Amino acid sequence: MANPKIEPRKLEVVAQLCGYVDDLVDTKMLKPDTCWQPSDFLPDFSNESYIEELKELRERASNIPNTVIISLVGNMITEEALPSYQTWFNLLEGMNPDRNVASDHAWARWSRAWTAEENRHGDLLNKYLFLTGRVDMKAVEQTIHRLIHNGVDNLTEADPYNGIIYTSFQERATKISHVNTGKLADKAGDSVLSKICKIIAGDEARHENAYKGMMQKIFELDPSGAMESFGKMMRTNIVMPARLMGEQQKLNLFDTFSAITQNIGIYTAHDYASIIKHLVDYWSVEHLSGLSAEANKVQDYLCGLPDRFKKLAERVKQMSSEPELIWI
Repeated sequence: MANPKIEPRKLEVVAQLCGYVDDLVDTKMLKPDTCWQPSDFLPDFSNESYIEELKELRERASNIPNTVIISLVGNMITEEALPSYQTWFNLLEGMNPDRNVASDHAWARWSRAWTAEENRHGDLLNKYLFLTGRVDMKAVEQTIHRLIHNGVDNLTEADPYNGIIYTSFQERATKISHVNTGKLADKAGDSVLSKICKIIAGDEARHENAYKGMMQKIFELDPSGAMESFGKMMRTNIVMPARLMGEQQKLNLFDTFSAITQNIGIYTAHDYASIIKHLVDYWSVEHLSGLSAEANKVQDYLCGLPDRFKKLAERVKQMSSEPELIWI
């Protein structure tokens, strides 16, 4: 039974996009036999040279600042909570009407293809960090366990429009985070980690473009509904998927991670503001016409939002004290 809070029009539009989504899966998603895998970037323990390869990896990683390592760990933990994200996506209304994870329905196929590609990211970063010897893996594993145990609430209310807006935003945010981490790794002398971050960012960029394209189609089919959902998600704010990585009574772990990424320029308030502007421009929010009265009000709100968040970002202050060295 459909969620009575979700307008039937939204489910109709999502169903109309099945052909488009099937084509994305068939033409844009990577095949397991031909795409990169984590082992491509790691020492090959079946070769006699593995000891030298491992030694080189550790030497490269030895000069990476602790704050960059912490940020990398946080990025990896975020990727490792993939079971929660696939569950969340399949619970969006209209995405899996068969209630079957192996369904041939277009959106279920997309969910699996997306998850399969994303799964490589956490696998690779986890193994790389383990081999560096730079982190407390027990503490990291406990955080991963806790995050999956706590679940995820992206504040999308099972609404498919909200969900696609969220992923459009979040995939771009993740891409930015990996790109900037790669730059800092390269600066510290770890060219392999830099390449890893860049290739993961490439996947995120492809997924970002797919989700933005899905939402563009929704704007074409239901401009008022799309506009209102976009406005609602911006008023709610896009919450980070790993925000529940800490203990329920002690949630400062994610706050510390976020403060570090802000401090060293991996993911900042300015990035958040720039993503809002990018999406407002990409979906041509300012130029849409034929909207309902309510959607017209939301349009005005969204058009003024990038400047508002840019000004807010300029007020964000750096941490004045040395951050706690979590996971180190």
